[in-house]
Amino acid sequence: MMYAVTVKNPAAQLYHVSLAYDNSDKDSVELKMSVWTPGFYSVLDFGKAVQNFKVKDATGKNISWSKPSKSSWRFKNGKKPVTVTYDVKADVSFVGTSFLDASHGYILPGGLFMYADDELKKPVTVKVTPDVTWKDFIATGLDGVPGEKNTFYAPDFDILFDSPLLMGNKIESLPPFEVNHIPHNFVGYDMGIVDRKQFMADLKNIVIHASDVIGEIPYAHYTFLNIGYGQGGIEHLNSSSLSFQSRDIFDSPEAKKQAYSFLAHEYFHHYNVKRIRPVELGPFDYSKENRTNMLWVSEGFTSYYEYLIIRRANLVSTADLLEFYSKTIGEYENSPGHLYQSATQSSYDTWAENPFGKSEESAYKTISYYDKGAILGLMLDFKIRHETKNKQSLDSLMKLLYQKYYKGLKRGFTEQEFQAEAEKTAGVPLTELFEYASTVKPVDYPKYVAYAGLTVDTVTRELPGAYLGITSRVTGPDVVISRVAYDSPAWKAGLHAKYKILKIDGKKPDVEQIRAIRGTRKAGDTIKLDVLDNEGKRKSVMVTLGTKKEKSFAMTPLDHPDALQKEIFESWLR
Repeated sequence: MMYAVTVKNPAAQLYHVSLAYDNSDKDSVELKMSVWTPGFYSVLDFGKAVQNFKVKDATGKNISWSKPSKSSWRFKNGKKPVTVTYDVKADVSFVGTSFLDASHGYILPGGLFMYADDELKKPVTVKVTPDVTWKDFIATGLDGVPGEKNTFYAPDFDILFDSPLLMGNKIESLPPFEVNHIPHNFVGYDMGIVDRKQFMADLKNIVIHASDVIGEIPYAHYTFLNIGYGQGGIEHLNSSSLSFQSRDIFDSPEAKKQAYSFLAHEYFHHYNVKRIRPVELGPFDYSKENRTNMLWVSEGFTSYYEYLIIRRANLVSTADLLEFYSKTIGEYENSPGHLYQSATQSSYDTWAENPFGKSEESAYKTISYYDKGAILGLMLDFKIRHETKNKQSLDSLMKLLYQKYYKGLKRGFTEQEFQAEAEKTAGVPLTELFEYASTVKPVDYPKYVAYAGLTVDTVTRELPGAYLGITSRVTGPDVVISRVAYDSPAWKAGLHAKYKILKIDGKKPDVEQIRAIRGTRKAGDTIKLDVLDNEGKRKSVMVTLGTKKEKSFAMTPLDHPDALQKEIFESWLR
């Protein structure tokens, strides 16, 4: 199949797509738009953005068509070539959707190109014509067609849908680097990175240490695509879509750590989820959810590795590394969801969530498979190292899965195969660890971190200051409640997310004032909040401030580790 994409009036935020379809052995054709995109586990219904759909025969005559579903278009082609044209509205700036404005365009192929089921395994070409005022340069992980300008080739639709494109007037490339003689590029929109040389040196260091986990690099070239301001990223086979404020990377040590761990996460995904993957995650069915119980491995283990990679690259300290895992455990254990939902359930049920945030009720009864998976990755790593006298590790298991299933069997693994391979690597049954994944059984953290000569603080302590229990944000002229902590004073008083705060104790509110309550008030004090609820009704709510209790899960090295514990800890950091 051959597609042409034209950007004529980018301010209108419409991509024009033309498809030359020549399948003379079929009398009728059904074209579909994907309902989701790999790497973002939620139904997005890309078909709703399609406008002006038309089909013409070779003489230019219109062919009638019908819509069997909201994401499909059917027509009779009389076993003759046809041209299909349509527009796609692209007005949401997000890594999981195509976007277009006057200055740049981001194409997520699954949200732009229609497909026929029987064509998914066939080659496809895409020719892109950018706006005449834009730079004549398109960044993508796709290979170019030799001798044809801005024309790209994919051996099948799985590769096409996994290869976004970025173009525009403010697109620029940073100086590329090579690892193992393989080129790596960083291309972004409206970038404000001040120390670009240092940034690219650090990024190269991340790639080196991430690829050291597996021991080889499976692509011919790699491109980081920074699509602009925002949050979030989506991994691809030889590229990643990144949405973050690059100009802020060096603003503070904390901002730098967050940016680098984010980059390490999305990069390591080209191994873990794109190649080392559950069997359900490819080849894909683009017409419906592709559910799996194992996102706690695909996403969670990647979260585990992201900070370990930047520690091995000497971009953060050992103290930073331990603090990251302590905070991750705290995020999981100090939220009520850990009493209700397992890691496997979280993985499977994620498709039911709103793609742009959980509902308030589900937020209290669900967990993040990122957090629980990262914790399980840490525990599994230490367990394997302990049982094998540090001869094997989670790195060993990841290498085995990569070599055996991705390269050897050319498929993903089942849940049973994953557990069997983990137990084979450890040399012992891992029943308890996998129960931690599939149940809400309380986790014995001290036992597992002790394998690496660490201790963890599991004592519940009362935090200083007054506790209200809301998180707020500024939305236009309003201060809005973004989250109410479960069972907090605010929760008990009947406050909810999305309420607008009109006044606090009779005064105009601001976010800093709310944050300062912990230090300026004391438990037992009462504050009055005038709010506008989600039905537009104004009400006054009296909240009696309380105290917050939680566990820190702070990890620290043992004073006198034994020889094996010391060896495990030191080799883990390397």
